[in-house]
Amino acid sequence: MKKLLAFGPLFIILAAFLWSLDGLLRVRLYSLPPIVVVFWEHFIGFLILLPVLLPKWKAVVSIKPKIWGAFAWVTVLSSIVGTVLYTAALGKIHFIQFSVVVLLQQTQPLFVVLFGSLILKERIEKVFWPFLAVALAGAYLVSFPVGVNTATGAGTVIAALMAVGAAFSWGSSTAFSRYALIRLPSLVVAGLRFGLASVLGILLILVMGYQKQAVGISPSQLWMLVAIALSTGMVALVIYYYGLKRTPARVSAICELTWPLSAVVIDYVYFHKTLTASQWIGAVLLLVSITAVSRMARKE
Repeated sequence: MKKLLAFGPLFIILAAFLWSLDGLLRVRLYSLPPIVVVFWEHFIGFLILLPVLLPKWKAVVSIKPKIWGAFAWVTVLSSIVGTVLYTAALGKIHFIQFSVVVLLQQTQPLFVVLFGSLILKERIEKVFWPFLAVALAGAYLVSFPVGVNTATGAGTVIAALMAVGAAFSWGSSTAFSRYALIRLPSLVVAGLRFGLASVLGILLILVMGYQKQAVGISPSQLWMLVAIALSTGMVALVIYYYGLKRTPARVSAICELTWPLSAVVIDYVYFHKTLTASQWIGAVLLLVSITAVSRMARKE
């Protein structure tokens, strides 16, 4: 069991699988402004984590300014900007599964590797780059078996730009999150992120004039937000942070590509869509890359 708990990439893969379920839950909240969804999912997650965070208050007040800077980056870019862009991008294309929004899975690892090198000073081995290239190729084949889907309406181009913006936000935040995780317990990092995102979220709601929508959510929408927090939201992030604390950012970047792979499997099971030959090839390429870099991480 100790060896299993020390195997960080496994937890990142599990978190990525949970994230692949997110679209099935979030689609039911399409009538709410993205920032309202973001605020409520973070606030609910913060309330759940608060009992864990309060006993660690002394550790919180002693956090150094550089770490608070990392929290600020992650809160603004990952919790707010990235999630809002992703949710808005899905709305632009009417939440169609496996559309151009999945482009973020092809570009996010590049930002992770870049910021991992800049912020964490991670040494990138020469052997890593071929695995990254194979993983990106596999993710592309899995996500776009017949090429990029442009038949999703006029919002496709805007959705693509939003997806890349989300990729930058989440990819860079992976490095900053690990910077904080090296110095603090994973539950403290998760609790502070959700707390700070809740404060920023309510401020943005006030500025954007969405007060009525924020307080007027229906009971069914509230329960869906709770379900997100307990699965693809807060719980997935806690699992992810546990793994990221024990895994180099560059390795995490490839393990997170489990997301499009598992999303295709869900599409097959849930929507009964048959996998194409190119998707099977992409799945094999992804599995080979993920397995290879996971073994690299265990040797460090």
